[in-house]
Amino acid sequence: MPSLTALPSLAVIVVSYNVRELLAACLRATYASLALSPELAATVIVVDNASADGSAEMVSRNFPAVTLLARQDNLGFAGGNNLALRSLGFEDKPHPSIAGVAQRRTPAQDEMQQSTLSGGRPAVWADRSRRGGPPPDLILLLNPDAEPLGDAIGRMTRFLLSHPDVGGVGAQLQYPDGRFQHGAFRFPGLLQLWFDFFMPRPRRLLESRFNGRYDRRLYTAGQPFPIDFALGAALMLRREAVEAAGLLDEGYFMYAEEVDWCWRIQRAGWPFYCVPAARVIHHGGASTRQFRTASFLNLWRSRHRLYGRFYGPLRRAAAGRIIRLGMAAEARRARAAAQQGQITDEELAARLAAVETVVQLFARGS
Repeated sequence: MPSLTALPSLAVIVVSYNVRELLAACLRATYASLALSPELAATVIVVDNASADGSAEMVSRNFPAVTLLARQDNLGFAGGNNLALRSLGFEDKPHPSIAGVAQRRTPAQDEMQQSTLSGGRPAVWADRSRRGGPPPDLILLLNPDAEPLGDAIGRMTRFLLSHPDVGGVGAQLQYPDGRFQHGAFRFPGLLQLWFDFFMPRPRRLLESRFNGRYDRRLYTAGQPFPIDFALGAALMLRREAVEAAGLLDEGYFMYAEEVDWCWRIQRAGWPFYCVPAARVIHHGGASTRQFRTASFLNLWRSRHRLYGRFYGPLRRAAAGRIIRLGMAAEARRARAAAQQGQITDEELAARLAAVETVVQLFARGS
Protein backbone atom coordinates (compact mmCIF):
# COMPACT_ATOMS: atom_id res chain seq x y z
CA MET A 1 0.00 0.00 0.00
CA PRO A 2 1.18 3.57 -0.67
CA SER A 3 2.50 5.57 2.25
CA LEU A 4 0.43 8.32 3.78
CA THR A 5 2.86 10.97 2.53
CA ALA A 6 3.20 9.81 -1.09
CA LEU A 7 0.71 9.95 -3.90
CA PRO A 8 -0.58 6.52 -4.95
CA SER A 9 1.35 5.46 -8.03
CA LEU A 10 -0.24 3.92 -11.11
CA ALA A 11 1.33 2.61 -14.30
CA VAL A 12 -0.90 2.14 -17.36
CA ILE A 13 0.51 -0.42 -19.82
CA VAL A 14 -0.68 -0.62 -23.42
CA VAL A 15 0.71 -3.36 -25.68
CA SER A 16 0.03 -2.52 -29.32
CA TYR A 17 0.49 -4.02 -32.77
CA ASN A 18 -0.47 -2.27 -36.03
CA VAL A 19 -3.50 -0.35 -34.67
CA ARG A 20 -2.15 3.20 -34.87
CA GLU A 21 -5.46 5.06 -34.98
CA LEU A 22 -7.04 2.97 -32.23
CA LEU A 23 -3.91 3.42 -30.13
CA ALA A 24 -4.07 7.19 -30.55
CA ALA A 25 -7.72 7.19 -29.43
CA CYS A 26 -6.83 4.96 -26.49
CA LEU A 27 -4.07 7.31 -25.32
CA ARG A 28 -6.24 10.42 -25.69
CA ALA A 29 -8.99 8.79 -23.62
CA THR A 30 -6.48 7.51 -21.05
CA TYR A 31 -4.96 10.93 -20.44
CA ALA A 32 -8.41 12.52 -20.28
CA SER A 33 -9.42 9.99 -17.63
CA LEU A 34 -6.19 10.42 -15.67
CA ALA A 35 -6.72 14.20 -15.67
CA LEU A 36 -9.79 13.59 -13.49
CA SER A 37 -7.61 11.89 -10.85
CA PRO A 38 -4.84 14.38 -10.02
CA GLU A 39 -4.30 12.52 -6.75
CA LEU A 40 -2.52 9.78 -8.72
CA ALA A 41 1.14 9.73 -9.68
CA ALA A 42 0.50 8.11 -13.04
CA THR A 43 2.71 7.02 -15.90
CA VAL A 44 1.72 5.52 -19.25
CA ILE A 45 3.84 2.91 -21.02
CA VAL A 46 3.27 1.77 -24.61
CA VAL A 47 4.94 -1.42 -25.80
CA ASP A 48 4.92 -1.47 -29.59
CA ASN A 49 5.27 -5.03 -30.87
CA ALA A 50 7.11 -4.30 -34.14
CA SER A 51 4.23 -2.43 -35.77
CA ALA A 52 4.67 -1.57 -39.44
CA ASP A 53 2.06 1.20 -39.51
CA GLY A 54 4.04 3.99 -37.85
CA SER A 55 2.54 3.44 -34.39
CA ALA A 56 5.81 3.99 -32.54
CA GLU A 57 6.57 7.19 -34.44
CA MET A 58 3.02 8.45 -33.78
CA VAL A 59 3.38 7.88 -30.05
CA SER A 60 6.79 9.55 -29.94
CA ARG A 61 5.50 12.54 -31.89
CA ASN A 62 2.03 13.06 -30.40
CA PHE A 63 2.38 11.72 -26.85
CA PRO A 64 5.79 12.79 -25.55
CA ALA A 65 4.81 11.98 -21.95
CA VAL A 66 4.44 8.28 -22.82
CA THR A 67 7.27 5.89 -22.03
CA LEU A 68 7.65 4.06 -25.34
CA LEU A 69 9.17 0.59 -25.55
CA ALA A 70 9.33 -0.07 -29.28
CA ARG A 71 10.37 -3.56 -30.31
CA GLN A 72 11.63 -4.95 -33.58
CA ASP A 73 10.06 -8.32 -32.74
CA ASN A 74 6.53 -9.22 -31.66
CA LEU A 75 6.53 -10.43 -28.06
CA GLY A 76 2.78 -11.05 -27.92
CA PHE A 77 0.47 -9.87 -25.16
CA ALA A 78 2.19 -11.60 -22.24
CA GLY A 79 5.73 -10.83 -23.37
CA GLY A 80 4.93 -7.20 -24.10
CA ASN A 81 3.29 -6.60 -20.75
CA ASN A 82 6.11 -8.39 -18.94
CA LEU A 83 8.64 -6.17 -20.70
CA ALA A 84 6.89 -3.13 -19.23
CA LEU A 85 6.46 -4.75 -15.81
CA ARG A 86 10.17 -5.53 -15.62
CA SER A 87 11.02 -1.95 -16.56
CA LEU A 88 8.89 -0.88 -13.57
CA GLY A 89 10.84 -3.06 -11.17
CA PHE A 90 8.73 -6.22 -11.03
CA GLU A 91 10.80 -9.38 -10.90
CA ASP A 92 10.31 -12.81 -12.39
CA LYS A 93 9.51 -15.73 -10.16
CA PRO A 94 9.04 -19.38 -11.12
CA HIS A 95 5.46 -20.17 -12.07
CA PRO A 96 4.07 -23.23 -10.31
CA SER A 97 3.91 -26.18 -12.69
CA ILE A 98 0.32 -26.83 -11.75
CA ALA A 99 -0.14 -29.90 -13.92
CA GLY A 100 3.38 -30.72 -14.95
CA VAL A 101 3.57 -28.13 -17.73
CA ALA A 102 7.17 -27.09 -18.29
CA GLN A 103 7.97 -23.38 -18.27
CA ARG A 104 9.82 -21.97 -21.24
CA ARG A 105 12.02 -18.93 -21.61
CA THR A 106 11.10 -16.40 -24.28
CA PRO A 107 12.96 -13.45 -25.82
CA ALA A 108 11.12 -11.01 -23.55
CA GLN A 109 12.75 -12.63 -20.55
CA ASP A 110 16.17 -11.61 -21.75
CA GLU A 111 17.59 -8.24 -20.80
CA MET A 112 15.96 -5.39 -22.73
CA GLN A 113 18.07 -4.59 -25.74
CA GLN A 114 18.54 -1.31 -27.55
CA SER A 115 17.27 -1.38 -31.12
CA THR A 116 16.96 1.24 -33.83
CA LEU A 117 14.07 2.62 -35.82
CA SER A 118 14.39 3.37 -39.50
CA GLY A 119 15.28 6.97 -38.71
CA GLY A 120 18.23 5.92 -36.61
CA ARG A 121 16.62 6.85 -33.29
CA PRO A 122 16.65 4.48 -30.33
CA ALA A 123 13.61 2.21 -30.43
CA VAL A 124 13.43 1.87 -26.65
CA TRP A 125 12.61 4.90 -24.54
CA ALA A 126 12.49 3.54 -20.99
CA ASP A 127 12.20 5.45 -17.74
CA ARG A 128 15.20 4.01 -15.91
CA SER A 129 14.66 6.25 -12.87
CA ARG A 130 12.49 3.56 -11.28
CA ARG A 131 15.32 1.01 -11.30
CA GLY A 132 16.19 0.27 -7.71
CA GLY A 133 12.95 1.71 -6.37
CA PRO A 134 9.68 -0.06 -5.60
CA PRO A 135 7.25 -0.88 -8.42
CA PRO A 136 4.09 1.26 -8.63
CA ASP A 137 1.23 0.60 -6.25
CA LEU A 138 -1.18 -0.25 -9.07
CA ILE A 139 -0.94 -1.53 -12.64
CA LEU A 140 -3.58 -1.07 -15.35
CA LEU A 141 -3.38 -3.30 -18.42
CA LEU A 142 -5.26 -1.57 -21.21
CA ASN A 143 -5.82 -2.81 -24.76
CA PRO A 144 -5.01 -0.34 -27.55
CA ASP A 145 -8.61 -0.71 -28.75
CA ALA A 146 -9.97 0.33 -25.34
CA GLU A 147 -10.99 3.86 -24.30
CA PRO A 148 -11.68 4.70 -20.64
CA LEU A 149 -14.75 6.88 -20.28
CA GLY A 150 -14.81 9.77 -17.83
CA ASP A 151 -13.36 8.90 -14.44
CA ALA A 152 -13.14 5.16 -15.16
CA ILE A 153 -9.49 4.88 -14.14
CA GLY A 154 -10.07 6.83 -10.95
CA ARG A 155 -13.05 4.69 -9.99
CA MET A 156 -11.05 1.49 -10.39
CA THR A 157 -8.14 2.97 -8.47
CA ARG A 158 -10.24 4.23 -5.58
CA PHE A 159 -11.92 0.86 -5.17
CA LEU A 160 -8.59 -0.95 -4.92
CA LEU A 161 -7.10 1.63 -2.56
CA SER A 162 -10.11 1.37 -0.25
CA HIS A 163 -10.18 -2.46 -0.34
CA PRO A 164 -6.64 -3.60 0.54
CA ASP A 165 -7.63 -7.28 0.49
CA VAL A 166 -8.64 -7.19 -3.22
CA GLY A 167 -6.03 -8.13 -5.81
CA GLY A 168 -7.53 -6.68 -8.96
CA VAL A 169 -10.55 -5.19 -10.69
CA GLY A 170 -12.14 -5.09 -14.11
CA ALA A 171 -14.31 -2.42 -15.70
CA GLN A 172 -17.72 -2.42 -17.35
CA LEU A 173 -16.96 -2.86 -21.04
CA GLN A 174 -19.16 -1.64 -23.87
CA TYR A 175 -19.03 -1.55 -27.65
CA PRO A 176 -18.48 1.83 -29.38
CA ASP A 177 -22.24 2.12 -30.03
CA GLY A 178 -22.95 1.73 -26.31
CA ARG A 179 -24.07 -1.90 -26.37
CA PHE A 180 -23.23 -4.04 -23.37
CA GLN A 181 -20.12 -6.21 -23.57
CA HIS A 182 -19.15 -8.91 -21.09
CA GLY A 183 -15.80 -8.13 -19.50
CA ALA A 184 -15.88 -10.33 -16.39
CA PHE A 185 -16.14 -14.10 -16.41
CA ARG A 186 -16.01 -17.26 -14.35
CA PHE A 187 -13.02 -19.50 -14.86
CA PRO A 188 -13.61 -21.74 -17.90
CA GLY A 189 -15.41 -25.02 -17.29
CA LEU A 190 -16.43 -27.98 -19.40
CA LEU A 191 -19.92 -26.68 -20.12
CA GLN A 192 -18.49 -23.46 -21.53
CA LEU A 193 -16.24 -25.55 -23.73
CA TRP A 194 -19.24 -27.54 -25.00
CA PHE A 195 -21.09 -24.31 -25.80
CA ASP A 196 -18.14 -23.21 -27.96
CA PHE A 197 -19.07 -25.92 -30.45
CA PHE A 198 -22.71 -26.78 -29.91
CA MET A 199 -25.48 -24.21 -29.58
CA PRO A 200 -27.37 -24.74 -26.31
CA ARG A 201 -31.13 -24.98 -26.03
CA PRO A 202 -32.47 -22.52 -25.03
CA ARG A 203 -30.05 -20.01 -26.53
CA ARG A 204 -30.33 -17.75 -23.47
CA LEU A 205 -28.00 -20.19 -21.69
CA LEU A 206 -25.20 -18.45 -23.60
CA GLU A 207 -25.75 -15.44 -21.35
CA SER A 208 -25.93 -17.46 -18.15
CA ARG A 209 -23.52 -18.64 -15.49
CA PHE A 210 -23.42 -21.99 -17.30
CA ASN A 211 -21.42 -20.20 -20.00
CA GLY A 212 -19.25 -18.34 -17.50
CA ARG A 213 -21.21 -15.08 -17.66
CA TYR A 214 -22.37 -12.92 -14.77
CA ASP A 215 -25.98 -11.76 -14.63
CA ARG A 216 -26.39 -8.39 -16.33
CA ARG A 217 -28.38 -7.23 -13.32
CA LEU A 218 -25.13 -7.20 -11.37
CA TYR A 219 -23.75 -4.65 -13.82
CA THR A 220 -26.86 -2.50 -13.94
CA ALA A 221 -27.04 -2.42 -10.13
CA GLY A 222 -23.82 -0.43 -10.30
CA GLN A 223 -22.17 -1.93 -7.22
CA PRO A 224 -18.82 -3.78 -7.32
CA PHE A 225 -19.25 -7.55 -7.30
CA PRO A 226 -16.78 -10.47 -6.98
CA ILE A 227 -15.63 -12.22 -10.17
CA ASP A 228 -13.19 -14.92 -11.21
CA PHE A 229 -11.33 -12.88 -13.82
CA ALA A 230 -11.58 -9.78 -15.99
CA LEU A 231 -10.49 -9.39 -19.60
CA GLY A 232 -7.05 -7.91 -20.15
CA ALA A 233 -8.73 -5.15 -22.16
CA ALA A 234 -9.02 -3.19 -18.89
CA LEU A 235 -7.53 -5.02 -15.92
CA MET A 236 -6.13 -3.21 -12.87
CA LEU A 237 -3.95 -5.05 -10.36
CA ARG A 238 -2.40 -4.35 -6.99
CA ARG A 239 1.38 -4.52 -6.75
CA GLU A 240 1.31 -7.08 -3.94
CA ALA A 241 -0.93 -9.39 -6.00
CA VAL A 242 1.49 -9.31 -8.93
CA GLU A 243 4.42 -9.93 -6.61
CA ALA A 244 2.60 -12.88 -5.02
CA ALA A 245 1.81 -14.64 -8.31
CA GLY A 246 4.64 -13.52 -10.58
CA LEU A 247 4.47 -12.06 -14.08
CA LEU A 248 2.35 -13.25 -16.97
CA ASP A 249 3.18 -16.66 -18.39
CA GLU A 250 4.92 -16.14 -21.73
CA GLY A 251 4.09 -19.68 -22.75
CA TYR A 252 0.96 -18.00 -24.13
CA PHE A 253 1.50 -15.83 -27.19
CA MET A 254 -2.11 -14.69 -27.40
CA TYR A 255 -5.38 -15.75 -25.75
CA ALA A 256 -5.92 -16.95 -22.16
CA GLU A 257 -2.96 -15.04 -20.70
CA GLU A 258 -5.10 -13.01 -18.33
CA VAL A 259 -7.15 -16.08 -17.39
CA ASP A 260 -3.99 -17.86 -16.29
CA TRP A 261 -2.70 -14.77 -14.46
CA CYS A 262 -5.95 -14.11 -12.61
CA TRP A 263 -6.23 -17.79 -11.71
CA ARG A 264 -2.75 -17.76 -10.17
CA ILE A 265 -3.42 -14.48 -8.38
CA GLN A 266 -6.68 -15.82 -6.95
CA ARG A 267 -4.88 -18.96 -5.77
CA ALA A 268 -2.31 -16.72 -4.09
CA GLY A 269 -5.16 -15.31 -1.99
CA TRP A 270 -6.08 -12.13 -3.88
CA PRO A 271 -9.73 -11.95 -5.09
CA PHE A 272 -11.04 -9.96 -8.05
CA TYR A 273 -14.00 -7.63 -8.45
CA CYS A 274 -15.79 -5.88 -11.29
CA VAL A 275 -16.45 -2.16 -10.86
CA PRO A 276 -19.46 -1.42 -13.13
CA ALA A 277 -19.23 2.33 -12.51
CA ALA A 278 -15.92 2.29 -14.40
CA ARG A 279 -16.94 2.18 -18.04
CA VAL A 280 -14.55 1.46 -20.89
CA ILE A 281 -15.23 1.29 -24.63
CA HIS A 282 -13.74 -1.85 -26.15
CA HIS A 283 -13.71 -2.09 -29.93
CA GLY A 284 -12.70 -5.75 -29.96
CA GLY A 285 -14.90 -8.78 -29.55
CA ALA A 286 -17.03 -8.29 -32.67
CA SER A 287 -17.69 -11.60 -34.36
CA THR A 288 -16.27 -12.29 -37.80
CA ARG A 289 -16.91 -14.96 -40.39
CA GLN A 290 -13.35 -14.89 -41.60
CA PHE A 291 -11.42 -17.99 -40.62
CA ARG A 292 -7.88 -17.07 -39.65
CA THR A 293 -5.73 -20.15 -39.26
CA ALA A 294 -3.04 -18.56 -37.08
CA SER A 295 -5.57 -17.13 -34.62
CA PHE A 296 -7.50 -20.42 -34.54
CA LEU A 297 -4.36 -22.40 -33.73
CA ASN A 298 -3.11 -19.85 -31.19
CA LEU A 299 -6.45 -20.05 -29.39
CA TRP A 300 -6.38 -23.82 -29.03
CA ARG A 301 -2.70 -23.98 -28.16
CA SER A 302 -3.37 -21.49 -25.38
CA ARG A 303 -6.35 -23.47 -24.16
CA HIS A 304 -4.28 -26.65 -24.20
CA ARG A 305 -1.73 -24.94 -21.96
CA LEU A 306 -4.42 -23.50 -19.68
CA TYR A 307 -6.18 -26.83 -19.21
CA GLY A 308 -2.85 -28.53 -18.58
CA ARG A 309 -2.00 -26.04 -15.86
CA PHE A 310 -5.34 -25.83 -14.06
CA TYR A 311 -7.35 -28.97 -14.82
CA GLY A 312 -6.83 -32.31 -13.12
CA PRO A 313 -6.35 -35.49 -15.19
CA LEU A 314 -10.04 -36.44 -15.39
CA ARG A 315 -11.13 -32.95 -16.32
CA ARG A 316 -8.40 -32.70 -18.95
CA ALA A 317 -9.53 -36.00 -20.45
CA ALA A 318 -13.13 -34.78 -20.59
CA ALA A 319 -12.04 -31.51 -22.19
CA GLY A 320 -10.05 -33.42 -24.81
CA ARG A 321 -13.09 -35.55 -25.66
CA ILE A 322 -15.30 -32.47 -26.06
CA ILE A 323 -12.73 -30.78 -28.25
CA ARG A 324 -12.34 -33.80 -30.53
CA LEU A 325 -16.13 -33.94 -30.96
CA GLY A 326 -16.19 -30.20 -31.57
CA MET A 327 -13.45 -30.35 -34.18
CA ALA A 328 -15.35 -33.07 -36.03
CA ALA A 329 -18.32 -30.69 -36.11
CA GLU A 330 -16.04 -27.88 -37.33
CA ALA A 331 -14.84 -30.11 -40.17
CA ARG A 332 -18.43 -30.92 -41.18
CA ARG A 333 -19.35 -27.23 -41.19
CA ALA A 334 -16.30 -26.40 -43.32
CA ARG A 335 -17.17 -29.06 -45.89
CA ALA A 336 -20.77 -27.83 -46.03
CA ALA A 337 -19.56 -24.27 -46.56
CA ALA A 338 -17.34 -25.42 -49.42
CA GLN A 339 -20.20 -27.31 -51.06
CA GLN A 340 -22.35 -24.18 -50.89
CA GLY A 341 -19.60 -22.08 -52.45
CA GLN A 342 -19.06 -19.98 -49.30
CA ILE A 343 -15.36 -20.83 -49.12
CA THR A 344 -12.81 -21.94 -51.73
CA ASP A 345 -11.16 -25.34 -51.92
CA GLU A 346 -7.95 -23.73 -50.64
CA GLU A 347 -9.80 -22.29 -47.64
CA LEU A 348 -11.38 -25.66 -46.98
CA ALA A 349 -7.98 -27.34 -47.01
CA ALA A 350 -6.60 -24.76 -44.59
CA ARG A 351 -9.52 -25.24 -42.20
CA LEU A 352 -9.31 -29.00 -42.26
CA ALA A 353 -5.55 -28.89 -41.68
CA ALA A 354 -6.02 -26.58 -38.70
CA VAL A 355 -8.75 -28.81 -37.27
CA GLU A 356 -6.51 -31.86 -37.58
CA THR A 357 -3.68 -30.01 -35.83
CA VAL A 358 -5.98 -29.27 -32.87
CA VAL A 359 -7.23 -32.88 -32.80
CA GLN A 360 -3.65 -34.10 -32.56
CA LEU A 361 -2.87 -31.51 -29.87
CA PHE A 362 -5.69 -32.87 -27.73
CA ALA A 363 -5.12 -36.52 -28.61
CA ARG A 364 -5.69 -39.01 -25.82
CA GLY A 365 -2.95 -38.86 -23.24
CA SER A 366 -1.65 -35.45 -24.37
